Amino acid sequence: MRKQVLKENISVAISSIKSQTLRTVLTAMIIAIGITALIGILTAVDAIKASIQSEFTNMGANTFVIQQYRSRAKTKNEDNEKKRITYFEAKKFKEEFKTDGVVSIFLRASFNSTIKHKSEKTNPNVTVMGVDENYTKTAGYSIEKGRDFSNSDLSGNRRTVLIGSEINTTLFKNVEAIGNSISVNGVRYKVAGVLKEKGSSSGMGGDRLIMVPLGVARQYFGKADETYTLNIMTPKAENLIPTIEEATGKFRQIRKIPLSKSDDFEIRRSDSLASKLIESTRDAEIVAAVIGLITLLGAAIGLMNIMLVSVTERTHEIGVRKALGASPQTIKIQFLTEAVVICQLGGIAGIVLGILVGNITSILIDGAFVIPWLWIIGGFLLCFFVGVLSGYYPSVKAAKLDPIEALRYE
Repeated sequence: MRKQVLKENISVAISSIKSQTLRTVLTAMIIAIGITALIGILTAVDAIKASIQSEFTNMGANTFVIQQYRSRAKTKNEDNEKKRITYFEAKKFKEEFKTDGVVSIFLRASFNSTIKHKSEKTNPNVTVMGVDENYTKTAGYSIEKGRDFSNSDLSGNRRTVLIGSEINTTLFKNVEAIGNSISVNGVRYKVAGVLKEKGSSSGMGGDRLIMVPLGVARQYFGKADETYTLNIMTPKAENLIPTIEEATGKFRQIRKIPLSKSDDFEIRRSDSLASKLIESTRDAEIVAAVIGLITLLGAAIGLMNIMLVSVTERTHEIGVRKALGASPQTIKIQFLTEAVVICQLGGIAGIVLGILVGNITSILIDGAFVIPWLWIIGGFLLCFFVGVLSGYYPSVKAAKLDPIEALRYE
């Protein structure tokens, strides 16, 4: 019996919604806009998170970096001299540190170089890296075309170069890059290989770079206060913490740091950097939630107003139903059902639009495509809550109408 009454209520509610198509569509659109804002921004944030995690997974969750200590406080010149990592310290560490993993030394030689090939040239924002034989492996790069540096390239300090995919696209539009020459600060280099596209994480420009042998970088870009960086990759992620502890001890020994003093260098894990970048997206999530909830609040008020108007317009209908035996509870459920159905229609449209908007935004910034199942379920639940909240007062008002007075209403 109760099932039959419920089915009848739903049927009457849907018939009522169909008879007021324009009003229903406008109300559902308000709901859809709020859900689109909420789901769209949160989908884009999830896509950015997935992209960041993918970038750093490529670099390796089993990788860490030993680099110069970066303090915000200004120190004396001799302190700066001590804190920088010299080539000989880095080289000694690589030779003496016994590990089953891989150690590489690299130098960020320049951040603002202009690369030329014949009449083509890049903007002055290309990073030049001086690297050894292990760098591409520890940094998560792979060769798309050509070859990696050979032992003779590195030992003989040959002016050979690996170029990022963005440099290849800019300078070699209609010709093959391998075997051709490029010019960096007036010095010519022969292209040995093109790096596979890696994408950029947090604006780091992973494809807008070139790599030259470390000795060549020292020769043409080296400065007196240059600092070098070490990449260490362990064979397994579970070996990371013990290896970091061993590396810290070894590098303290090389730097001759007394036991009474703390480290004057930094160790940075790739996964911890990813966590910091992901943490920075929380503000966007908060903004999305605020925008979506404010819009949904406005939609809830609009829906409540429309339901009150509907109760007034259908007073005679309510009187007829009560005269035929409909209980106040039945009337109440009918109007609540109408409010919830309208909200769910808007919610479905908003979820679909939100996923499209979020993923289009993600694609534009080279992010990943994601389907935010958690936000989809949350969107449906939120719409149900808004429908109940908006329809409760109108439904109670309809249920309390006196049947005799309602029948006399015109």
